[in-house]
Amino acid sequence: MSDDIKNVEDMGSLLEAAGDMQNLKEHEIVEGTVVQVNRNEAFVDIGYKQEIPVPKRELAYPEPESAEDVVKVGDKIEVYIQSLGGENGGTLSKIKADRMSVWKDMEAIKERGETVEAKITQMVKGGLVASVKGLRGFIPASQMELHYVKDLSVYVDQTVEVLPIEIDKSKQRLVLSRRQLLEKEREDKQREVFDTIEAGQTLKGTVKRLVDYGAFIDIGGVDGLAHISDLSWERVTQPSDVLKVGDVIDVYVKDVNPETHRISLSVKQTQRDPWLDKAEKYVEGDIIEGKIVKLAKFGAFMEIEPGFDGLIPMGELSDRRIENAEEAVHVDDIVKVKIMRVDQKRKRISLSINRAKRGDVDGASYRRYRSNNNDEY
Repeated sequence: MSDDIKNVEDMGSLLEAAGDMQNLKEHEIVEGTVVQVNRNEAFVDIGYKQEIPVPKRELAYPEPESAEDVVKVGDKIEVYIQSLGGENGGTLSKIKADRMSVWKDMEAIKERGETVEAKITQMVKGGLVASVKGLRGFIPASQMELHYVKDLSVYVDQTVEVLPIEIDKSKQRLVLSRRQLLEKEREDKQREVFDTIEAGQTLKGTVKRLVDYGAFIDIGGVDGLAHISDLSWERVTQPSDVLKVGDVIDVYVKDVNPETHRISLSVKQTQRDPWLDKAEKYVEGDIIEGKIVKLAKFGAFMEIEPGFDGLIPMGELSDRRIENAEEAVHVDDIVKVKIMRVDQKRKRISLSINRAKRGDVDGASYRRYRSNNNDEY
């Protein structure tokens, strides 16, 4: 081969290499090949006029003890060109390339509406800081749960599933939401539950939250409300008197409203009404004694036994015409009455002082009643 031909070929190679180098630009990501590695750095060929060393601090975060722990000869890696030229040929960073690639992936994940795992690292003012694929993300306090959380520190060191809701690569800003994911899960469960649940069913439920006016009970992933008046047949002052969070109980479905996503529940309707147990001990026509506990316009209420009252209508309080109950009886009076009627359906017992006084009674029945009840009256 003549010298002239060789010189032309060499010139062509140089021009081709120069063309490749001209395609390299600062602040871009390119693929390179690891050609040499030692403890402190890795030399990477990116098609420049020389291999460029990448210090171990730019290979991975946190900084490894040795570059050999991260890459090996022959590896194809992406690097970010921070600068070109100088004694070393330029400066490259694998860390920045990885992060920029992750930002791109994160944008695609957000576009597809997919979730990512976030490791919560610390609590800050207004929310939580989390690590997502090596990026720093922020979960606002309002985006952590479906309800207000007083102490967010309980989530530190936990890994949770979240949705990216705001991404600004230029500002390195990544905002995440767990609440939106929980809301979607709740909506899916609600649809499933409302397709199957009907008023009149008795189901198993778990007490999730107690409030002044009742208890929220989870029935298959959806919460229903049992009003305080539906927690027990007895009078309840506070829901915590009869229930605690975590209790697994039977509940009766009173009403289902798919439009408002509200379910009305009752605990007491899964239990036998103690009023009926008490009422079964009393027979129409028997004579009993009790204490007047309340006066009303239409008569007086007598306590038959603690928590179990009967009504003496106005016309049965006295054998003479009266306008007010207090003309015949007073609160705390002990009176003898005849049981006129036991209405289990309406849960009412009607009593009469008049009929007891007139002797319109079977004395044997009265004596039998007192004997069977240990003379408690």
